[in-house]
Amino acid sequence: MTVLLAGCGDLGTEAGLRFAALGHRVVGWRRSPAKLPPAIEGVAADLASADLPPVPADTSAVVIAVAADSPTEDAYRDAYVGGASHVLDALERDGVVPRRVLFVSSTAVYGDAGGGRVDETTVAAPGGFSGRVLLEAEDLIASRLAGTAAAPVSLRLGGIYGPGRTRLIDQVRGGTAVVPEDIRYTNRIHRDDAAAAIVHLATMEPAPAPVYIGVDNEAADLGSVLRFLAAEMKLPAPAVGDAGPARGGNKRCSNALLRASGFTFAFPTFREGYRDVLAGNGVRHP
Repeated sequence: MTVLLAGCGDLGTEAGLRFAALGHRVVGWRRSPAKLPPAIEGVAADLASADLPPVPADTSAVVIAVAADSPTEDAYRDAYVGGASHVLDALERDGVVPRRVLFVSSTAVYGDAGGGRVDETTVAAPGGFSGRVLLEAEDLIASRLAGTAAAPVSLRLGGIYGPGRTRLIDQVRGGTAVVPEDIRYTNRIHRDDAAAAIVHLATMEPAPAPVYIGVDNEAADLGSVLRFLAAEMKLPAPAVGDAGPARGGNKRCSNALLRASGFTFAFPTFREGYRDVLAGNGVRHP
């Protein structure tokens, strides 16, 4: 089938390579298409603009995987709500109705659950503008595709780590990591598993559910992650102290629905994933 990647940064490119490896034609829209590998047909496109390129007539799946230019509400709204709207406008303009439109979202839509468990049945209650904007984009896609043959799917990813995404490793290595004084749960997913989940949900034969949470098998206490990294790098354990506000909220997200769909993780917990990163495996796509 033909897959359109609307937004083709590191995650989109990795997903695109996996689609191509399965024999699919992959078209990638991004501002700098020359940076894409040969397996992806790069097309210059600015998703913040209403003037988007023609959509291939045989497009079966669209993956909207955008990123904001800066951590501000306006930038998020331009990227996610504006980008999604412009992609849907282009589909309507060209009369293309794909089987699926997958939107890469975030567990930020759930806000802070005080360490409680969260799954797809949990009512979204964003605590900040990022979660609110992402939920707005999800709702926009669902409402505009309602009554059409295109099925909307939102993949709410936890914190992505992987090649070139080494914030916690850098903090431990640089001696700036702080173990929170309280138990603070974090939810993460290796970049490769996030890309594989995109491919899985876009190509699976049974109709997917409208929402999936994309995190690994273990909602881990941040202190445990930091101590593990220190031990792996043979460095002193970070000190316990005031770690500031919880990044992404304190919650334990479940991936049970994603696993029940037949998806298998290459890196089921942070231990396997971070060991792979520390071994220098993989590359971050430009």
